[in-house]
Amino acid sequence: MHNAASVSASLGSLGLLRLVGVSWSWSLVAGLGVYLGTRSWKYFYIAALTAKRDLTGLYVLIRVRLALWRYMRNGSNIPSIFAQTVKRHPNKPALIYEATGETWTFTQLDELSNAVAHWARDQGWVSGDVVALFMESRPLQVALWLGLAKVGVEAALINFSLRCEPLLHCVGVSGSRAIVFGSELADAMSEVAFPSSQPMVRFCTGDVSEDVLSDLSAQHLDPLLASASKHPLPPCNPPKGMNDRLFYIYTSGTTGLPKAAIVVHSRYYRIAAFGYFAFRMRPDDILYDCLPLYHSAGNIIGVGQCLIQGLTVVVKRKFSASRFWEDCIKYNCTVVQYIGEICRYLLSQPVRPSERDHKVRLAIGNGLRPSVWEAFTERFRIAQIGEFYGATECNCSIANMDGKVGACGFNSRILPNVYPIRLVSVDEDTMELVRDSRGLCVPCRPGEPGLLVGRINQQDPLRRFDGYANQDATKKKIAHNVFKKNDTAYLSDVEGKAGMAAIADPSESFDCNSFLQSIQRALPSYARPVFLRISPHVDTTGTFKIQKTRLQREGFDPRLTTDQIYFLNPRAARYEPMDEDLYNTIMESRMSL
Repeated sequence: MHNAASVSASLGSLGLLRLVGVSWSWSLVAGLGVYLGTRSWKYFYIAALTAKRDLTGLYVLIRVRLALWRYMRNGSNIPSIFAQTVKRHPNKPALIYEATGETWTFTQLDELSNAVAHWARDQGWVSGDVVALFMESRPLQVALWLGLAKVGVEAALINFSLRCEPLLHCVGVSGSRAIVFGSELADAMSEVAFPSSQPMVRFCTGDVSEDVLSDLSAQHLDPLLASASKHPLPPCNPPKGMNDRLFYIYTSGTTGLPKAAIVVHSRYYRIAAFGYFAFRMRPDDILYDCLPLYHSAGNIIGVGQCLIQGLTVVVKRKFSASRFWEDCIKYNCTVVQYIGEICRYLLSQPVRPSERDHKVRLAIGNGLRPSVWEAFTERFRIAQIGEFYGATECNCSIANMDGKVGACGFNSRILPNVYPIRLVSVDEDTMELVRDSRGLCVPCRPGEPGLLVGRINQQDPLRRFDGYANQDATKKKIAHNVFKKNDTAYLSDVEGKAGMAAIADPSESFDCNSFLQSIQRALPSYARPVFLRISPHVDTTGTFKIQKTRLQREGFDPRLTTDQIYFLNPRAARYEPMDEDLYNTIMESRMSL
C-alpha cells in the first residue's frame, strides 16, 4: 500500500506540473523528489533489477488487453476470429494429424467445422445446449467443438482416460444432450448406463461396425458430416460474445470427481494470446502438440495458436518419447509443448542423432523441475523454455519471460496493481488463509511458500473468474477480504498425480490386488494412489476432520511408522511392500513414480 501511495503521489505531482506548463525535465525531477520523500532507495534497486522483465510483461499485457477490447467492442467471438485467420491463410496447413499424415488447410478446417454446424442445427440443438466429446486427440475434435461453437452449442471436452462413474459424472454435470465418441472408446461407452432422466443421443466417429453401433444405440457421425453442407451459417441467435461460454474443460479429479471449468471465448483468446506474445512465437512457427486436446494446454495454448495466430499445429494422438524428435524433424517443428514429466521421459531415452538434428528453438509448458531444466536444454539444444503457471479457470496466470531457470513466472514489485496477484500465507496444518489484525490476507515473505491468489473483477476479461458448472464448487474457489476489505479473489488449485492414500483397516482384511483391480476399472492412471498406507485407524480432530499433517510429514518413509506402506510399481503393475531398500531406490531417482 505504501509503495502504491508513493507512486501515485509522484505521478500526480508530475501530471499537475505538466498541466500548468512546467517542462518535462523539471516535472520529472519534481516527481522524483516526491517519490524519494515517501519511499526509500530500495525501490530503485529493485526497479533496476526487474525493469526489463516487468516492462516486457507490461507490453504483453497491453497487447492482449487492447486486442480483447477491440474484439469485445466489435462483438467478436472465437469462430469469427478464426474466420479472419482463414482469410489471411486460406491454403496454409492448419492442422496435421501425425497418426495418418493427413493435412488440413485453414479452408478445409473451416469447411468441416461448417459441416459440423449444419449437422448440429439439423439435430435441433440451439445456443446454450451442450454436447460431450469423448475421443483421443485428433483434428476432428477441433472441428467438432469449433463447428458447435458456430451455432452457439457448447462442447464438454471429456478426458478419454475416464471410465465408469467418473465418465458418467463428467457427462452428467455438464448437462449434455448428446455425446460424440471415438470408435476406440466404444468399450468404455458400453460400461456406462446414462440415466433415463437424461436422454443421451450417441454418435460415433471412426472405423466402427454396424453391430457395435447397434449395441451402443449410436449413429455413425462420419457419413452425416460428409453429406452436410460446408457453407457458412448465419451467426447463432442470440449471438455469443467474448464473455459467453465456449466449452467446458475438466479438472483432473485427483482429489475427487472432476469439476467442469467454464471456458468463455475471452478466456480462450487470452490464454492463447499470452502464450504467443509472452514467448515470442512467430507466424511461420510449426508447433508440435503431443498433449491431450481435452485440456487447456493442448487445446488452447497449442491449437489456439492455429485458430487465432495462423500457426501450423501438428496433432499427436498420444505422446511417444521414442518418436518425439523424429516427429519434430519430419514436420519441421520449431515449437514443442511439454509437461514436466515429458521432459524427464525424454531425458531417460537413449541418445539418438535426431535429438540434435531438429529445428526446435522453444519448448512451452509447465512443471519443469529445476533439476531437469538445464539438462533438458543442453542435451536437446533448446534455446528457450517457456515455463508458465495457470489453471484453466484461474485469473492469476504467470509466465517466465526472461528465461530464469526454475521459475514459472513473476509478480511485478514496481507495478503490482497492473496485474493484481499475490502469494499469501497459509496455515500448513489447516490450509486456511492466514489473516492479519484487519482480517486481510498476509503476503508471503521472500522465499516463503504460499497460495497464489488473483483479485476478481468480472468486468475485466483478464481478471474475471467464471468458475465451474457446479456453483458450490465455484464458491469454494473464491476468498473474500484478500487485498482489501470487501474484495474477492480466486484461490489457485493444486491438481496433479495422486500421491498417497491412507486406509483404515481395523480388521486387517485389506487386499492390495483386489484394490488395484477396482481402481484400474474406475480411475485414470494419474488418479490412482502411488502409495498406500494401511493403518488400524485414521487420526481425526475433535470435529472428526482427518489429521493429515503427521501423515504428510512422515510421507512414505518406512522408518517413521509401524503402518504397512505399499508402492505402486509401474514396471510390475502391482503394489509392493515398502522397505528401506525400495525407499532409497525411489529417493535416489532410480525408480520412476
